[in-house]
Amino acid sequence: MMRTGITAGLLFVLAHFAMLVGVTTPEKFYFDEVHYVPAARQMLEPVMQEPMLNPMHPPLAKQLIALSIHSFGDRPLGWRYPGVLFGSLAVVAVYLCGLALFAAQGPAIAASLLAFFNQMLFVQSRIAMLDIFALAFSLFALAAFAHGFRRERPHLWFALAGIGFGLSAACKWSGLFVLAVCIVIVAVIRLMQSWRTQFADAEPGDWYRPDLWSGFKAWHFAVCLVFIPAAVYLATFIPLYGLSVPDILQAQRRIFSDNTTSAIAGHTYMSSWPSWPFLVRPVWYLFDKVNEDRIAAVVFLGNPLILWPALIAVAICLRDWIVARRDDAFLILAFYFGPYLAWALLPRTLGFIYYYLPAATTASFALVYALRRGSMPPWLLWAYVAIGFAGFAAMLPISAAFIGTSMATFSRLMIFQNWI
Repeated sequence: MMRTGITAGLLFVLAHFAMLVGVTTPEKFYFDEVHYVPAARQMLEPVMQEPMLNPMHPPLAKQLIALSIHSFGDRPLGWRYPGVLFGSLAVVAVYLCGLALFAAQGPAIAASLLAFFNQMLFVQSRIAMLDIFALAFSLFALAAFAHGFRRERPHLWFALAGIGFGLSAACKWSGLFVLAVCIVIVAVIRLMQSWRTQFADAEPGDWYRPDLWSGFKAWHFAVCLVFIPAAVYLATFIPLYGLSVPDILQAQRRIFSDNTTSAIAGHTYMSSWPSWPFLVRPVWYLFDKVNEDRIAAVVFLGNPLILWPALIAVAICLRDWIVARRDDAFLILAFYFGPYLAWALLPRTLGFIYYYLPAATTASFALVYALRRGSMPPWLLWAYVAIGFAGFAAMLPISAAFIGTSMATFSRLMIFQNWI
Protein backbone atom coordinates (compact mmCIF):
# COMPACT_ATOMS: atom_id res chain seq x y z
CA MET A 1 0.00 0.00 0.00
CA MET A 2 2.81 2.42 0.87
CA ARG A 3 4.58 1.67 -2.39
CA THR A 4 1.38 2.37 -4.29
CA GLY A 5 0.90 5.68 -2.49
CA ILE A 6 4.49 6.79 -3.12
CA THR A 7 4.30 5.86 -6.80
CA ALA A 8 0.97 7.62 -7.23
CA GLY A 9 2.40 10.71 -5.53
CA LEU A 10 5.45 10.76 -7.78
CA LEU A 11 3.34 10.36 -10.91
CA PHE A 12 1.11 13.20 -9.76
CA VAL A 13 4.03 15.56 -9.05
CA LEU A 14 5.77 14.82 -12.36
CA ALA A 15 2.59 15.15 -14.42
CA HIS A 16 1.57 18.29 -12.52
CA PHE A 17 4.91 19.97 -13.18
CA ALA A 18 4.95 19.01 -16.86
CA MET A 19 1.40 20.26 -17.44
CA LEU A 20 1.82 23.46 -15.44
CA VAL A 21 4.88 24.80 -17.28
CA GLY A 22 3.79 27.51 -19.69
CA VAL A 23 0.08 26.93 -19.06
CA THR A 24 -0.64 30.68 -18.97
CA THR A 25 0.23 31.01 -22.67
CA PRO A 26 -1.75 32.36 -24.43
CA GLU A 27 -2.92 35.08 -22.07
CA LYS A 28 -6.32 35.17 -23.74
CA PHE A 29 -9.23 32.79 -24.20
CA TYR A 30 -8.67 30.15 -26.83
CA PHE A 31 -11.10 27.70 -28.37
CA ASP A 32 -14.00 26.78 -26.04
CA GLU A 33 -12.67 28.74 -23.08
CA VAL A 34 -14.90 31.52 -24.42
CA HIS A 35 -17.90 29.46 -23.27
CA TYR A 36 -16.77 28.00 -19.96
CA VAL A 37 -14.74 30.74 -18.28
CA PRO A 38 -17.56 33.34 -18.53
CA ALA A 39 -19.95 30.71 -17.13
CA ALA A 40 -17.55 30.14 -14.22
CA ARG A 41 -17.25 33.89 -13.64
CA GLN A 42 -21.01 34.15 -13.47
CA MET A 43 -21.07 31.58 -10.66
CA LEU A 44 -18.92 33.92 -8.54
CA GLU A 45 -21.46 36.72 -8.65
CA PRO A 46 -23.38 37.32 -5.39
CA VAL A 47 -26.65 36.79 -7.24
CA MET A 48 -26.82 34.57 -10.32
CA GLN A 49 -27.66 36.73 -13.32
CA GLU A 50 -30.01 35.80 -16.13
CA PRO A 51 -29.66 34.35 -18.62
CA MET A 52 -27.48 31.59 -17.19
CA LEU A 53 -24.39 31.06 -19.34
CA ASN A 54 -23.65 27.61 -20.73
CA PRO A 55 -26.76 25.84 -19.32
CA MET A 56 -26.24 22.90 -21.70
CA HIS A 57 -23.71 21.26 -19.36
CA PRO A 58 -23.90 20.32 -15.66
CA PRO A 59 -22.22 22.72 -13.23
CA LEU A 60 -19.44 20.85 -11.39
CA ALA A 61 -16.51 21.49 -13.75
CA LYS A 62 -17.50 25.14 -14.09
CA GLN A 63 -17.78 25.37 -10.30
CA LEU A 64 -14.21 24.05 -10.01
CA ILE A 65 -12.99 26.64 -12.52
CA ALA A 66 -14.87 29.32 -10.56
CA LEU A 67 -13.18 28.19 -7.33
CA SER A 68 -9.80 28.47 -9.05
CA ILE A 69 -10.59 31.96 -10.35
CA HIS A 70 -11.56 32.95 -6.81
CA SER A 71 -8.28 31.51 -5.47
CA PHE A 72 -5.77 32.51 -8.18
CA GLY A 73 -7.49 35.47 -9.79
CA ASP A 74 -9.36 36.05 -13.03
CA ARG A 75 -6.36 35.39 -15.24
CA PRO A 76 -4.99 32.49 -17.31
CA LEU A 77 -3.61 30.59 -14.30
CA GLY A 78 -6.96 30.88 -12.55
CA TRP A 79 -8.82 29.65 -15.63
CA ARG A 80 -6.54 26.72 -16.43
CA TYR A 81 -5.09 25.46 -13.17
CA PRO A 82 -8.03 23.13 -12.42
CA GLY A 83 -7.40 21.37 -15.73
CA VAL A 84 -3.75 20.87 -14.78
CA LEU A 85 -4.78 19.50 -11.39
CA PHE A 86 -7.35 17.08 -12.77
CA GLY A 87 -5.12 16.07 -15.69
CA SER A 88 -2.48 15.07 -13.14
CA LEU A 89 -5.10 13.18 -11.16
CA ALA A 90 -6.17 11.42 -14.36
CA VAL A 91 -2.61 10.11 -14.78
CA VAL A 92 -2.78 8.75 -11.21
CA ALA A 93 -6.18 7.20 -11.93
CA VAL A 94 -4.77 5.40 -14.98
CA TYR A 95 -2.05 4.00 -12.74
CA LEU A 96 -4.64 2.74 -10.24
CA CYS A 97 -6.65 1.18 -13.07
CA GLY A 98 -3.49 -0.50 -14.28
CA LEU A 99 -2.87 -1.97 -10.83
CA ALA A 100 -6.38 -3.42 -10.82
CA LEU A 101 -6.05 -4.87 -14.33
CA PHE A 102 -2.46 -6.16 -14.27
CA ALA A 103 -1.75 -6.60 -10.52
CA ALA A 104 1.81 -5.33 -11.03
CA GLN A 105 3.53 -1.99 -10.54
CA GLY A 106 5.56 -1.90 -13.76
CA PRO A 107 2.67 -2.36 -16.21
CA ALA A 108 0.52 0.09 -14.22
CA ILE A 109 3.23 2.76 -14.41
CA ALA A 110 3.74 2.07 -18.11
CA ALA A 111 0.00 2.49 -18.75
CA SER A 112 -0.03 5.88 -16.99
CA LEU A 113 3.00 7.05 -18.98
CA LEU A 114 1.48 5.96 -22.28
CA ALA A 115 -1.75 7.77 -21.39
CA PHE A 116 0.25 10.93 -20.70
CA PHE A 117 2.35 10.60 -23.86
CA ASN A 118 -0.65 10.09 -26.13
CA GLN A 119 -0.75 13.93 -26.41
CA MET A 120 -4.52 14.17 -25.99
CA LEU A 121 -4.50 14.15 -22.19
CA PHE A 122 -1.67 16.70 -22.05
CA VAL A 123 -3.38 19.17 -24.38
CA GLN A 124 -6.80 18.82 -22.75
CA SER A 125 -5.31 19.42 -19.29
CA ARG A 126 -4.02 22.86 -20.29
CA ILE A 127 -7.26 24.45 -21.45
CA ALA A 128 -10.32 25.53 -19.47
CA MET A 129 -12.78 23.01 -20.89
CA LEU A 130 -14.94 20.41 -19.15
CA ASP A 131 -13.65 17.15 -20.62
CA ILE A 132 -10.60 16.62 -18.40
CA PHE A 133 -12.73 16.83 -15.23
CA ALA A 134 -15.19 14.23 -16.50
CA LEU A 135 -12.27 12.03 -17.58
CA ALA A 136 -10.47 12.14 -14.23
CA PHE A 137 -13.57 11.28 -12.21
CA SER A 138 -14.55 8.48 -14.61
CA LEU A 139 -11.04 6.97 -14.49
CA PHE A 140 -11.11 6.86 -10.69
CA ALA A 141 -14.54 5.23 -10.94
CA LEU A 142 -13.19 2.64 -13.40
CA ALA A 143 -10.26 1.94 -11.07
CA ALA A 144 -12.69 1.25 -8.23
CA PHE A 145 -14.91 -0.89 -10.44
CA ALA A 146 -11.94 -2.91 -11.74
CA HIS A 147 -10.67 -3.44 -8.17
CA GLY A 148 -14.08 -4.74 -7.14
CA PHE A 149 -14.68 -6.86 -10.23
CA ARG A 150 -12.74 -9.91 -9.04
CA ARG A 151 -13.78 -9.64 -5.39
CA GLU A 152 -16.35 -11.81 -3.67
CA ARG A 153 -17.80 -8.72 -1.98
CA PRO A 154 -17.42 -5.75 -4.34
CA HIS A 155 -19.88 -3.56 -2.47
CA LEU A 156 -17.48 -0.87 -1.21
CA TRP A 157 -15.58 -0.68 -4.49
CA PHE A 158 -18.74 -0.43 -6.57
CA ALA A 159 -20.09 2.26 -4.22
CA LEU A 160 -16.86 4.24 -4.66
CA ALA A 161 -17.23 3.78 -8.41
CA GLY A 162 -20.77 5.14 -8.14
CA ILE A 163 -19.47 8.31 -6.47
CA GLY A 164 -16.91 8.77 -9.24
CA PHE A 165 -19.50 8.23 -11.97
CA GLY A 166 -21.83 10.76 -10.37
CA LEU A 167 -19.06 13.37 -10.21
CA SER A 168 -18.05 12.64 -13.81
CA ALA A 169 -21.60 13.09 -15.10
CA ALA A 170 -21.85 16.30 -13.04
CA CYS A 171 -19.03 17.71 -15.18
CA LYS A 172 -20.33 16.56 -18.55
CA TRP A 173 -23.01 14.08 -19.50
CA SER A 174 -20.52 12.03 -21.49
CA GLY A 175 -19.48 10.71 -18.08
CA LEU A 176 -22.70 8.69 -18.17
CA PHE A 177 -21.25 6.55 -20.97
CA VAL A 178 -18.76 4.85 -18.66
CA LEU A 179 -21.40 4.36 -15.97
CA ALA A 180 -23.64 2.73 -18.58
CA VAL A 181 -20.80 0.37 -19.52
CA CYS A 182 -20.40 -0.82 -15.94
CA ILE A 183 -24.16 -1.23 -15.51
CA VAL A 184 -24.24 -3.34 -18.66
CA ILE A 185 -21.32 -5.47 -17.42
CA VAL A 186 -23.11 -6.22 -14.14
CA ALA A 187 -26.43 -6.81 -15.88
CA VAL A 188 -24.95 -9.23 -18.43
CA ILE A 189 -23.14 -11.23 -15.77
CA ARG A 190 -26.26 -11.40 -13.60
CA LEU A 191 -28.33 -12.46 -16.62
CA MET A 192 -25.88 -15.26 -17.45
CA GLN A 193 -25.95 -16.38 -13.83
CA SER A 194 -29.74 -16.47 -13.88
CA TRP A 195 -29.50 -18.70 -16.96
CA ARG A 196 -27.06 -20.92 -14.99
CA THR A 197 -24.46 -20.46 -17.70
CA GLN A 198 -21.23 -22.40 -17.20
CA PHE A 199 -18.05 -22.74 -19.24
CA ALA A 200 -17.14 -26.38 -19.85
CA ASP A 201 -13.44 -25.79 -19.10
CA ALA A 202 -13.78 -23.00 -16.56
CA GLU A 203 -10.62 -21.13 -15.52
CA PRO A 204 -10.02 -18.73 -12.59
CA GLY A 205 -9.26 -15.92 -15.05
CA ASP A 206 -12.55 -16.18 -16.95
CA TRP A 207 -14.43 -12.91 -17.38
CA TYR A 208 -17.61 -14.70 -16.28
CA ARG A 209 -18.03 -17.12 -13.38
CA PRO A 210 -21.29 -18.52 -11.96
CA ASP A 211 -20.13 -17.70 -8.42
CA LEU A 212 -19.03 -14.13 -9.16
CA TRP A 213 -20.34 -11.61 -6.54
CA SER A 214 -22.49 -14.20 -4.79
CA GLY A 215 -23.28 -11.71 -2.01
CA PHE A 216 -24.08 -8.80 -4.33
CA LYS A 217 -27.86 -8.50 -4.42
CA ALA A 218 -30.08 -6.56 -6.79
CA TRP A 219 -30.61 -3.79 -4.25
CA HIS A 220 -26.85 -3.49 -3.76
CA PHE A 221 -26.58 -3.01 -7.50
CA ALA A 222 -29.28 -0.33 -7.46
CA VAL A 223 -27.66 1.56 -4.57
CA CYS A 224 -24.09 1.46 -5.91
CA LEU A 225 -24.66 2.13 -9.61
CA VAL A 226 -27.96 4.00 -9.70
CA PHE A 227 -28.87 5.80 -6.47
CA ILE A 228 -25.38 6.88 -5.39
CA PRO A 229 -24.43 8.33 -8.81
CA ALA A 230 -27.81 10.05 -9.08
CA ALA A 231 -27.57 11.56 -5.57
CA VAL A 232 -24.01 12.77 -6.12
CA TYR A 233 -24.91 14.22 -9.52
CA LEU A 234 -28.01 16.07 -8.31
CA ALA A 235 -26.20 17.43 -5.24
CA THR A 236 -23.94 19.50 -7.52
CA PHE A 237 -26.98 21.53 -8.63
CA ILE A 238 -27.88 22.62 -5.10
CA PRO A 239 -25.42 25.57 -5.03
CA LEU A 240 -27.22 26.95 -8.11
CA TYR A 241 -30.84 26.11 -7.41
CA GLY A 242 -31.00 25.33 -3.72
CA LEU A 243 -33.46 22.55 -2.92
CA SER A 244 -35.93 23.63 -5.61
CA VAL A 245 -36.86 20.33 -7.26
CA PRO A 246 -38.72 21.98 -10.19
CA ASP A 247 -35.69 24.13 -11.04
CA ILE A 248 -33.29 21.18 -10.85
CA LEU A 249 -35.58 19.08 -13.06
CA GLN A 250 -35.92 21.94 -15.53
CA ALA A 251 -32.12 22.13 -15.70
CA GLN A 252 -32.01 18.42 -16.62
CA ARG A 253 -34.58 18.94 -19.37
CA ARG A 254 -32.49 21.77 -20.80
CA ILE A 255 -29.31 19.69 -20.76
CA PHE A 256 -31.11 16.76 -22.37
CA SER A 257 -32.58 18.94 -25.10
CA ASP A 258 -29.29 20.65 -25.91
CA ASN A 259 -27.30 17.41 -25.98
CA THR A 260 -29.69 15.21 -27.97
CA THR A 261 -30.84 17.66 -30.62
CA SER A 262 -29.22 17.00 -33.97
CA ALA A 263 -26.76 19.83 -34.48
CA ILE A 264 -26.23 21.56 -37.78
CA ALA A 265 -23.04 20.42 -39.46
CA GLY A 266 -20.53 22.98 -40.63
CA HIS A 267 -17.78 23.50 -38.03
CA THR A 268 -14.30 23.77 -39.54
CA TYR A 269 -12.85 20.99 -37.38
CA MET A 270 -15.84 18.68 -37.12
CA SER A 271 -15.32 14.94 -37.67
CA SER A 272 -17.39 11.79 -37.37
CA TRP A 273 -16.84 9.10 -34.75
CA PRO A 274 -15.55 6.37 -37.12
CA SER A 275 -12.59 8.59 -38.03
CA TRP A 276 -11.39 9.40 -34.52
CA PRO A 277 -9.20 6.31 -33.86
CA PHE A 278 -7.39 6.97 -37.15
CA LEU A 279 -6.62 10.61 -36.26
CA VAL A 280 -8.08 11.82 -39.53
CA ARG A 281 -9.17 15.31 -38.51
CA PRO A 282 -7.55 17.15 -35.56
CA VAL A 283 -8.88 20.25 -33.84
CA TRP A 284 -6.67 23.33 -33.83
CA TYR A 285 -7.31 24.96 -30.47
CA LEU A 286 -4.87 27.77 -31.24
CA PHE A 287 -2.93 29.00 -34.27
CA ASP A 288 -1.42 32.46 -33.77
CA LYS A 289 1.24 34.02 -35.95
CA VAL A 290 3.89 35.52 -33.65
CA ASN A 291 6.08 36.96 -36.41
CA GLU A 292 6.96 36.32 -40.03
CA ASP A 293 8.20 32.75 -39.40
CA ARG A 294 7.01 31.92 -35.88
CA ILE A 295 3.68 30.57 -34.69
CA ALA A 296 2.12 29.65 -31.34
CA ALA A 297 -0.01 26.58 -31.90
CA VAL A 298 -2.03 24.01 -29.96
CA VAL A 299 -3.49 21.07 -31.83
CA PHE A 300 -5.60 18.29 -30.36
CA LEU A 301 -4.54 15.38 -32.54
CA GLY A 302 -3.07 12.49 -30.57
CA ASN A 303 0.30 10.81 -30.78
CA PRO A 304 0.25 8.53 -33.85
CA LEU A 305 3.06 6.39 -32.40
CA ILE A 306 0.71 5.43 -29.58
CA LEU A 307 -2.83 5.67 -30.89
CA TRP A 308 -2.38 3.91 -34.23
CA PRO A 309 -0.65 0.83 -32.72
CA ALA A 310 -3.33 0.86 -30.02
CA LEU A 311 -5.83 -0.31 -32.63
CA ILE A 312 -3.79 -3.49 -33.14
CA ALA A 313 -3.57 -3.93 -29.37
CA VAL A 314 -7.36 -3.61 -29.07
CA ALA A 315 -7.74 -6.32 -31.72
CA ILE A 316 -5.43 -8.58 -29.67
CA CYS A 317 -7.58 -7.99 -26.59
CA LEU A 318 -10.68 -8.86 -28.62
CA ARG A 319 -9.10 -12.10 -29.77
CA ASP A 320 -8.08 -13.09 -26.23
CA TRP A 321 -11.48 -12.28 -24.80
CA ILE A 322 -13.21 -14.46 -27.40
CA VAL A 323 -10.70 -17.32 -27.43
CA ALA A 324 -9.28 -17.33 -23.89
CA ARG A 325 -12.17 -15.58 -22.05
CA ARG A 326 -9.68 -13.44 -20.12
CA ASP A 327 -11.24 -11.02 -17.67
CA ASP A 328 -8.53 -8.36 -18.08
CA ALA A 329 -9.03 -8.34 -21.84
CA PHE A 330 -12.79 -8.12 -21.29
CA LEU A 331 -12.54 -5.09 -19.00
CA ILE A 332 -10.07 -3.32 -21.29
CA LEU A 333 -12.42 -3.76 -24.24
CA ALA A 334 -15.38 -2.50 -22.22
CA PHE A 335 -13.47 0.55 -20.98
CA TYR A 336 -12.32 1.34 -24.53
CA PHE A 337 -15.39 0.68 -26.66
CA GLY A 338 -18.01 1.89 -24.17
CA PRO A 339 -17.14 5.61 -24.09
CA TYR A 340 -16.24 5.55 -27.79
CA LEU A 341 -19.14 3.76 -29.48
CA ALA A 342 -21.69 5.57 -27.30
CA TRP A 343 -21.19 8.58 -29.56
CA ALA A 344 -22.53 6.53 -32.47
CA LEU A 345 -25.89 6.30 -30.68
CA LEU A 346 -26.42 10.04 -30.25
CA PRO A 347 -28.49 11.87 -32.86
CA ARG A 348 -25.87 14.57 -33.37
CA THR A 349 -24.17 15.43 -36.64
CA LEU A 350 -21.53 17.64 -34.99
CA GLY A 351 -18.59 15.77 -33.49
CA PHE A 352 -14.95 16.42 -32.65
CA ILE A 353 -11.95 14.20 -32.08
CA TYR A 354 -11.64 15.36 -28.47
CA TYR A 355 -14.74 13.27 -27.76
CA TYR A 356 -12.36 10.33 -28.28
CA LEU A 357 -10.25 11.36 -25.25
CA PRO A 358 -11.65 8.76 -22.77
CA ALA A 359 -11.24 5.86 -25.20
CA ALA A 360 -7.79 7.07 -26.27
CA THR A 361 -6.74 7.17 -22.62
CA THR A 362 -7.95 3.66 -21.83
CA ALA A 363 -6.29 2.41 -25.04
CA SER A 364 -3.05 2.52 -23.05
CA PHE A 365 -4.29 -0.55 -21.15
CA ALA A 366 -4.65 -2.45 -24.43
CA LEU A 367 -1.09 -1.53 -25.40
CA VAL A 368 0.32 -2.72 -22.08
CA TYR A 369 -1.73 -5.90 -22.31
CA ALA A 370 -0.47 -6.67 -25.83
CA LEU A 371 3.16 -5.92 -24.98
CA ARG A 372 3.10 -8.22 -21.92
CA ARG A 373 1.32 -11.05 -23.66
CA GLY A 374 2.84 -14.51 -23.97
CA SER A 375 6.62 -14.61 -24.04
CA MET A 376 7.14 -10.94 -24.81
CA PRO A 377 10.41 -9.77 -23.17
CA PRO A 378 9.86 -7.26 -20.33
CA TRP A 379 12.13 -4.66 -21.93
CA LEU A 380 9.84 -4.41 -24.97
CA LEU A 381 7.15 -2.57 -23.00
CA TRP A 382 9.61 0.04 -21.75
CA ALA A 383 11.18 0.41 -25.20
CA TYR A 384 7.71 1.18 -26.52
CA VAL A 385 7.12 3.72 -23.73
CA ALA A 386 10.34 5.42 -24.88
CA ILE A 387 9.03 5.46 -28.46
CA GLY A 388 5.80 7.00 -27.23
CA PHE A 389 7.78 9.68 -25.39
CA ALA A 390 9.74 10.44 -28.57
CA GLY A 391 6.49 11.03 -30.46
CA PHE A 392 5.17 13.19 -27.62
CA ALA A 393 8.36 15.27 -27.56
CA ALA A 394 8.27 15.74 -31.32
CA MET A 395 4.73 17.11 -31.06
CA LEU A 396 5.43 19.52 -28.17
CA PRO A 397 5.91 22.56 -30.47
CA ILE A 398 2.28 22.16 -31.57
CA SER A 399 1.00 20.93 -28.18
CA ALA A 400 2.17 23.78 -25.93
CA ALA A 401 1.74 27.36 -27.12
CA PHE A 402 4.58 28.74 -24.97
CA ILE A 403 7.16 26.73 -26.94
CA GLY A 404 6.17 27.99 -30.35
CA THR A 405 7.50 26.70 -33.62
CA SER A 406 8.60 27.73 -37.07
CA MET A 407 6.52 27.29 -40.17
CA ALA A 408 9.10 24.78 -41.42
CA THR A 409 8.67 22.58 -38.32
CA PHE A 410 4.92 22.96 -38.56
CA SER A 411 5.00 21.77 -42.17
CA ARG A 412 7.12 18.74 -41.25
CA LEU A 413 4.75 17.70 -38.45
CA MET A 414 1.66 18.04 -40.63
CA ILE A 415 2.14 14.76 -42.50
CA PHE A 416 -1.32 14.77 -44.08
CA GLN A 417 -3.13 17.64 -45.73
CA ASN A 418 -6.30 17.11 -43.67
CA TRP A 419 -4.29 17.68 -40.46
CA ILE A 420 -3.93 21.36 -41.38
